[in-house]
Amino acid sequence: MSRIAGLWIVLYSLWALLSGHFDPLFLTFGAGTCTAAVYVTARMGIVDAQSMPVHLAGRALGYLPWLAWEILKSNVRVARVILAPKLRINPQIVHFRASQRSDLGRFIYANSITLTPGTLTTGIVGDDFEVHALDVAHVDGSENNEMNRRVTALEGEAG
Repeated sequence: MSRIAGLWIVLYSLWALLSGHFDPLFLTFGAGTCTAAVYVTARMGIVDAQSMPVHLAGRALGYLPWLAWEILKSNVRVARVILAPKLRINPQIVHFRASQRSDLGRFIYANSITLTPGTLTTGIVGDDFEVHALDVAHVDGSENNEMNRRVTALEGEAG
């Protein structure tokens, strides 16, 4: 029940923030819309730890700044390749195993890879990840790479 109430609070807060309308009529319409959306998702049975990962919030505060730094570093590397076309690149598809235990952990890992410029997750089958890299020298395709370890730590014991 607490996940359902939390979902309603998140949806209503997001609705109020994005709409910018605080008249009683609009607030009522927003509350009704959020209530209907939460009712439908609750009836579908999809409000669970995977769809509302509130258990990751604390650990995400440490992971997100690190990810932002990695994205910035990769942006600089890709910009260098674009601005200096004489630099050699070695694009390849790399396969490796991820150590995450849940679908949510693998989802976060795949999207973290894709958010990092110069890499793109092209396929996932179980624990096997297929990643296209602009320059294979900048990709550590081992299970011991830093991003894999950090996402596994983010996933924590609840994964």
